[in-house]
Amino acid sequence: MHLSAPFIARHVATTLLTIGIVLAGALAFGLLPVSPLPQVAFPTISISASLPGASPETMAATVATPLERSLGRIAGVTEMTSSSSMGSTRVTLQFDLDRNIDGAARDVQAAINASLSLLPTGMLSNPTYRKVNPADAPILILSMTSDTLTQAQMYDAASTILAQKLSQIDGIGQVIVGGSSLPAVRVEVNPSSLNHYGISFETLRTSISATNANRPKGSVEDNEHHWQIGANDQAKKAADYRPLIVSYHNGAPILLKDVATVVDSNQDLHNAGSANGKPSVLLILFRQPNANIIQTVDAVISTLPLLSSSIPQGIDLKIAMDRTPTIRASLHEVERTLIISLLLVIAVVFLFLRNWRAALIPSVAVPASLIGTFAIMYLLGYSLDNLSLMALTIATGFVVDDAIVVLENISKKMEQGMSAFEAALVGSKEVGFTVLSMSLSLIAVFLPILLMGGIIGRLFREFAIVLSIAIIISLIISLTTTPMMCAYLLKPPVKKQGRLSDLNEKVFTKILKAYERSLAWAIRHSKLMLALFFTTIGITIALYIIIPKGFFPQQDTGRIMGSIQGDQSISFQAMSQKLNTFVSIVKADPAIENVIAYTGGQQANSGRMFISLKPLSERKISADKVIARLRGKLAHVPGANLFLVPVQDIRIGGRQSNAQYEYTLQSDDLSTLREWEPVIRKTFMQLPQIIDVSSDQEIKGSQTKLVINRDAASRLGITASMIDAVLNDSFGQRTISTIYNPLNQYRVVLEVDPQFSQYPNALDSVYIITSDGSQVPLSAFSHYEPALTSLGVNHQGQFAAATLSFNLPVGVSLSQASEAITSAVEKLNLPVSIHGSFQGSANAFKASLQSQPLLILAAILTVYIVLGILYESYIHPLTILSTLPSAGVGALLALMAFRTEFNIIALIGVILLIGIVKKNAIMMIDFAIAAQRNEGLPAMDAIQKACSLRFRPIMMTTMAALLGAIPLAIGFGDGAELRQGLGISIVGGLILSQLLTLYTTPVIYLYGEKMRSKFSKTPQSIKG
Repeated sequence: MHLSAPFIARHVATTLLTIGIVLAGALAFGLLPVSPLPQVAFPTISISASLPGASPETMAATVATPLERSLGRIAGVTEMTSSSSMGSTRVTLQFDLDRNIDGAARDVQAAINASLSLLPTGMLSNPTYRKVNPADAPILILSMTSDTLTQAQMYDAASTILAQKLSQIDGIGQVIVGGSSLPAVRVEVNPSSLNHYGISFETLRTSISATNANRPKGSVEDNEHHWQIGANDQAKKAADYRPLIVSYHNGAPILLKDVATVVDSNQDLHNAGSANGKPSVLLILFRQPNANIIQTVDAVISTLPLLSSSIPQGIDLKIAMDRTPTIRASLHEVERTLIISLLLVIAVVFLFLRNWRAALIPSVAVPASLIGTFAIMYLLGYSLDNLSLMALTIATGFVVDDAIVVLENISKKMEQGMSAFEAALVGSKEVGFTVLSMSLSLIAVFLPILLMGGIIGRLFREFAIVLSIAIIISLIISLTTTPMMCAYLLKPPVKKQGRLSDLNEKVFTKILKAYERSLAWAIRHSKLMLALFFTTIGITIALYIIIPKGFFPQQDTGRIMGSIQGDQSISFQAMSQKLNTFVSIVKADPAIENVIAYTGGQQANSGRMFISLKPLSERKISADKVIARLRGKLAHVPGANLFLVPVQDIRIGGRQSNAQYEYTLQSDDLSTLREWEPVIRKTFMQLPQIIDVSSDQEIKGSQTKLVINRDAASRLGITASMIDAVLNDSFGQRTISTIYNPLNQYRVVLEVDPQFSQYPNALDSVYIITSDGSQVPLSAFSHYEPALTSLGVNHQGQFAAATLSFNLPVGVSLSQASEAITSAVEKLNLPVSIHGSFQGSANAFKASLQSQPLLILAAILTVYIVLGILYESYIHPLTILSTLPSAGVGALLALMAFRTEFNIIALIGVILLIGIVKKNAIMMIDFAIAAQRNEGLPAMDAIQKACSLRFRPIMMTTMAALLGAIPLAIGFGDGAELRQGLGISIVGGLILSQLLTLYTTPVIYLYGEKMRSKFSKTPQSIKG
C-alpha cells in the first residue's frame, strides 16, 4: 500500500487540501481565547457568615462547626477549611477537579439550609456563598477618590451601584469593597448623662428602634377609589433622631440629643484604604474558578465608561491594578519565541540542503503543521496560553523531522538518476514506515501525561494534546504534501554548485569521514562503549537523586501580594499608621509602580497590600529580588510585619496565608495544639532553608475579662444575658435599626461615645437598670482583669488547625525546604494527637515528587510497547531506547549548570527528550534492518552503512530540534522563567545524546543482533 501515490498524482487536490488546512488554522487563531495558562482550577466555594460582636471562639463553636458538619457531607469535597474571627466565619470548600461547580453550589446551598436551625438566632442574615477561591490574587482593582465626597459616600456608590453591576459580568466571582463602610446613623451615648437620668441602654435601644419603622400599613377604598396608606415612619438622617424622646425625668422629656451625640457617619469606623498613599475606596475583583482572566478583565474595562456615568460626579474611578498586561506581554514573548524558532529551523534546513527549492518544501510543512493545529485547538475549546504556545515552539523542531526524512530520501533517489516524479513515489514509499514509526512513538511519549491525575495532569493535558496534534498534522503533510512538492519542484542535481555550496559540502564530507573513522573505532571497542552506556544510566539516577527539585517555576507576573500582621493587641488607629508606613517604604522602591492597601474589618491587626511592578524592561530585576530588597527595609517597622509573595498563575489550596507555602498542624485537642504550635514555629524560624515564617494562630490578643460574682448578681436581679446586652450596646457597635432605601439598606449603630471607650476602665461608667429601676454599677457584682484572647480560630476538616506559612530564600529549592521541615518535625516527637502535613502548593509538590519516576518509567514503557508492535521485536525497541540515558544525563547536568530546579516544566522536557532522541536511533536501526533484509549485508556492515547514509538527516533533525528549543532556553522577556526549564533540559539532553548515541546505539544494535541470532537465523522484517 502506497499512501503518498494518489496525493503525488493529484497535485491540485493536494495543494488545495494543504491551503484549506492553513486557512482553517488561521481563521481559528483569531477566535482562540487568550489566557496565561490552561483554564484549570479546583472548583472552590467560599461560605461567609457573620454575627456582630461574637468572639472567635463563639463564631467557631456556634457558626463554623454546625456549617462544617452539614457541608462535610457533600460528595466530592477534597478540602474543607474554616477561619473564624471577631463576628465573622468563612468556610472554604475545594472539590474534585471533575466536580461541576454549579452542581456543587446547589449542594452547598442545600447544606446551608439544613444547618439554619442549628445557627444562632442573632445573625443578621443567613450564610451566603460565592464561587471563588479566597486565596486567589485579584484580577483587577479599581480605586475611587474624591475631593468633594466623603469616604462613606464613595463606598455607598461602590457598594450600591458598581459592585452590583460588576458582579453581573460573566467570569466575576466576587467584588470586595474596601477602604470604608456604608453610611450610617451613629448614636454615641454619654454614659454619665444616661446614668444621671436613670435611663438604661436597653431602654435607649428599644426607643430608637421603635422610632424607625417600615412596616405594611394597608390600604382603604370605596366603591370607586383605592388609596395606599403611607407614612413618614422612617427616620433616615441623624437630624431625625436627635429630637426623639427616650424617657421622662421629673415630668420633663429627655431627648436623645441630651444623652447622646447623633451623627451621620459610617457603619464601621475601623476601615481604611489607600491607593498610592491617597485615601481611597477600593473595588477588588476576583474571578470565578476557570474563568478566562483576559476575557473577564476586557469585559470589565469595556463597561467602565458606563459605570463612571452611573455614580455621583466628583468621584474619580480609575484602574489601580490590572493583572493582564504581564499576561499579554508573556504571551507576546512566547509568540516571538515561536517565530524565532521557526526561522532557525528553516535556516538549518537551507544550510544542510543548499538548495532553495529543497529548502522550500520543509519550510512549507512546518508552518502548515503549526497553523493547522490552531483549528483543532479551537474545536477542542483550548486557549492560546503559555503552555500551548510552548508546545508549538517545541513542535517546530519535531514537525520538520518527517519532512526532512522524506525529502532527503527522495533527493538521494534523484542523485541515483531517477526523475523527480519517480523519486517521489519510490522515496516516500521507502521511508513511509520510518516516518510513521517516528511520529507514533513520539506521540506515545505523551500518553502517560494524558493519564496524569490532579491539577498537574489537567494542566499539561492540553500541552500534550496540542503537541500530538501538531505531530499528526506533520505526519499527514510529510506523506502527502511533501512528496507532491518534491515531484514538481525538485530538479536533478547540478554537478557544478556555487562556491559557498561547495565549501559547505566539503566541510560536511570531512565531518562525515571523521565520524565514520571514529565509529569504526567505537565498534572495535564495543565493550568500552557498552560500559559507557551503563555508566550513563548510573549517572542519570545519581543526578536525579541529588538535583534540587521544585514544583512549578517561580513566575514573575509583575504583581506582589502583601499580608500585614500587626501585634495582636494593636489598635485600628495604630494599625492604620503602620499601613501608611509600609505603603511609603514600598512606594519609594524604584521598581514599584502602584501600591494598593487596606486594613480594618473583623481583625484590627491585619491588612492587605497589592503591588504592581513596573514593566520588566524598566525595572531589570525580578519580583523575587524586589521582595528581597524590600525585606530589609520593612524589617525596621516595629509592631508589625509585612509579608510579600509574588503572585503566581497557579494557586493550589483555599487558605489565605502570609507566604507561598504552608504546613498545617491539626489536632482534636485545641489546648495541645496551642501548646505545641509556638514550639514548632520557633523550630521553623531556626531553619536556614525557609524564611518569612508566620502562623495564623493568634492567641495573645489583649482582653479585658469581666469576672461576674453570680451570687451577688442574682441577689440584685441581674442575669448574664442582661450584662451581655448592656456591654454589647455600649461597646459592640451594635446595629439596632435598619433604614430602607430603594437601592440599599443602611444601619443605625449604637455605642458609647468614643472618648468613653478608650481604656478598660470605661467599664466603670456602665450601669445596669434592674427591674425595680435601681441603677447598679458593674463593680457592684463583678470586677475586670487583663487576660489573653484568641484573634481567630481555624479548622481543617472540622478539627482545630494552625497553619505555618513560609517562603524560600534565593537558591533554596522546595525539595530542600520540605526535607528540612520533615526532619525537624520528626525530631520534636510531637504528641500523637497532633498531625502535621504540607498543604497547598507544597502538598501538590510532595505528590508530584512521588509520581515523577513512575511517570518517566510509564513514558518509556509506552514507547517500548509501541515500538515493539511496529517492529514486531522485543530487542530492537531496547536498542532504540538506549539513547535515553545519555539524554537524561545531559538534561540534568544542564539544569544544574544553570542553577535551575528540576520542576514540573523540566520534567516535561525530559519526557519530550524520550520522544526526540529516539528518532536518531529509529533512522539508524530502520535502515540497518532493511539493508540486512534486502541486500544481505551482515549486521556490522549494515549498521555502519546506515549510520553513514543517515548521518545527514540525523544531524538535520537534531539541529532543528536543538535550535527550536534554544530560544526557550535563553529565556528573554516576560514569562521567561516559565519556559527556561523546558528549553534547558531539551538543549542539554540533545547535545550530549547526539555526541554519545551516534556511537553507543550501533554497538548496542550489534549486541542485540547477536542475542537475536540465537533465536532466529534470518533478518527480521518490519514491514510485512
